[in-house]
Amino acid sequence: MTQEEYRSAMGDVIYLVSCGVNDQIPDAEKTGAMNLSHVYTAAQRHLLIAAAGMALQSAGVRDAQIMQAMAKAQRKNALLDADRAALFARLEQENIWYMPLKGSVLKDLYPQYGMRQMADNDILIDPGRAGDVKAIMESLGFTTEHFGTSNHDVYHKPPVSNFEIHTALFAPSYDETICQYYQDVKRRLLKDEDNRCGWHFSPEDFYIYITAHEYKHFSRSGTGLRSFLDVYVFWQKYGEQLNLPYIEAETEKLGIAVFEKQSRSLAMHLFAGEALTEADQKTLEYVFSSGTYGTITHRVENKVKKLGGGTRGKIRYFFRRVILPMDSVKASYPFVYQHKILLPAFCLYRLVKALFFRLPKVKAEMKALKHKQE
Repeated sequence: MTQEEYRSAMGDVIYLVSCGVNDQIPDAEKTGAMNLSHVYTAAQRHLLIAAAGMALQSAGVRDAQIMQAMAKAQRKNALLDADRAALFARLEQENIWYMPLKGSVLKDLYPQYGMRQMADNDILIDPGRAGDVKAIMESLGFTTEHFGTSNHDVYHKPPVSNFEIHTALFAPSYDETICQYYQDVKRRLLKDEDNRCGWHFSPEDFYIYITAHEYKHFSRSGTGLRSFLDVYVFWQKYGEQLNLPYIEAETEKLGIAVFEKQSRSLAMHLFAGEALTEADQKTLEYVFSSGTYGTITHRVENKVKKLGGGTRGKIRYFFRRVILPMDSVKASYPFVYQHKILLPAFCLYRLVKALFFRLPKVKAEMKALKHKQE
């Protein structure tokens, strides 16, 4: 698919998901003119195949490839829901407090079940009980993939159930202001009324959190269109009830006020079919080139800019990749940090691992470093 074809397909995806979330049936003439193979590829890249497929289905259009992918996405949502319910039941039994995060909450705001595609379940738990939760997850048939090395532990159960169990909302090595803001997150939470151990954010604080989370992705590697659809659906649900001055004040504290206004502007204009501002267009171009999880090119370019830009920024980026900063070592490799005599061997290990197991990514990073930045 050429760049021009991709842009055309993204326009079709935006139209379809807009119809889906606004409970409208797509126009037959428009759907008839679509290249559905290209729509499939573009929608998959931004995790929007379920929303696009449901809109097409409502118009009587049943492309086999899209319908199969939509059904697969819906089955995954159902499995994640079932596994999350089983985990919550066990957390209640063990008296461990918890709170579902991000998509686990957002999915219920969409007009149809399964319209919001899920990659995994993100759950915040009592950090002092992480070991107990690990035992629970393994007793539920999950394999532990990562434990105790970051702000979230990673678990997997075949065929598609992925869980990220958070002990903190952001890693210690991330932005100091945001980490400090959420350091004592429990004081910002409200108790669920229908259980003993579940907690939740107010709508305002939930929105501030997902904005901070998306800013992390947006400012690092980029983020896809689904996150902006989430913003639109959220504001359609809660807009009139929200305390906007509070949101503006808190996002200002976090240093993400500009991003919040711009992401909301793009979301509300784009999915309501309104004219985009110049800033909206610029953001949308970045989103188009990012995909759901961003790109290595964006990650390198954004990091180089933060390190001073130009040749100086590129040199600093290169040496930080070769010799990991000590704050990153402390956050992700505490054993090495505690035994600093291992640092030379650790650096050699990372270099060998990169050359033998991550060579395509290393080449992509080097290509991005060579690229002339604006």
